[in-house]
Amino acid sequence: MTDLRLGVLGYGLRGSLARTAHRPGAGSRVTALADPDPVARTAAARDFPEARISADHRKVSEDPDVDALVLLTPDHTHAELACEALRGGKPVFVEKPLAIDIESCDAILRAAYESGTRLYVGHNMRHMPVVRLMRDIVARGEIGAVKTVWVRHFVGYGGDWYFKDWHAERRYTTGLLLQKAAHDIDVLHWLADGYTRQVQALGDLMVYGDNPHRRAPGEPKADDWYTEDGHWPPASQRALNPVIDIEDVSLVNMRLDNGVLAAYQQCHFTPDYWRNYTVIGDAGRLENFGDGPGGVVRVWNTRRSVHRATGDAEYAVPDVPDDDEHGGADPLLITEFVRFARDGGATDTSPVAARMAVAAGVRATQSLRDGGTPREVPELDQELVAYFARGQVR
Repeated sequence: MTDLRLGVLGYGLRGSLARTAHRPGAGSRVTALADPDPVARTAAARDFPEARISADHRKVSEDPDVDALVLLTPDHTHAELACEALRGGKPVFVEKPLAIDIESCDAILRAAYESGTRLYVGHNMRHMPVVRLMRDIVARGEIGAVKTVWVRHFVGYGGDWYFKDWHAERRYTTGLLLQKAAHDIDVLHWLADGYTRQVQALGDLMVYGDNPHRRAPGEPKADDWYTEDGHWPPASQRALNPVIDIEDVSLVNMRLDNGVLAAYQQCHFTPDYWRNYTVIGDAGRLENFGDGPGGVVRVWNTRRSVHRATGDAEYAVPDVPDDDEHGGADPLLITEFVRFARDGGATDTSPVAARMAVAAGVRATQSLRDGGTPREVPELDQELVAYFARGQVR
């Protein structure tokens, strides 16, 4: 089998996904890449010496030697680029989130439907070993029927990752209840087997908004913008983005279309970084402790008692190679996309689910900026729901 020839649009923070997809002789390889930033193009030329590098995305999307496109550009550019690429007829991978507003998500799905071009959305957490383990436990009925899901996300490196560049501005992300939470909301939906219909949220810019140490407009990020063991406490952060108008802590309550109640909490100034899921059914509950190698998922389901640190069952999160991104999810994500681009068929990720995660994040953001007023999440056109449920086959 010859390699699927990939054209990459964007080579910024998620350039690691392009490097993961570059598997010459093993199914896929990057043959062309575009980025308007000369620094990014220099890095791409080093990492993909045989690829054609350009500043113009159309030179990649219209390249006859490109079979499929991988869209890794900033969130606010997804809608225009994805719609254009889909109408060009080549399978398209869109990095999460699908877009930064509901209307743009629907436009992308409509473009895929009207063109018949395969669309894949990179919600890589569906391939994370801890998520698949929790999903399997739920599917086996070990906790009965899911009734409520609670998610806490401690974003220990949030000051580095989200408050030093475009992520800090509403006009580029809407907010972190969309940009960052889209992953977790999607997983929550997957575990609960439903989509959010009503949200109510509170949030605030509690820490980074008071930090006066901002870069000047147009000044590039400092070379040490990220460090694994520094920049603590949060007030020690320097060279933040000139504009910061998003929240650094948020709390969301959700009612799903199947009656499940859920809660999600996100904080960007914690000392540690991890996710904690609690899924409660009518016959037990599960909770993860750690979300990577060395982590476990515990299940309590045999009796009532006071708190027991040890569950009735405990499952180890599977190990992955140390260099695998996102707990081993990214290589599996690319493998699924390459197979889908070639042959079609069912996928564990879903464009409809991606849209619903964005829609919940958008409405939650609107709620928290309006004093916590409840918001309804709009349904997707049933014509599009049916099309994607059929595996994008008319």
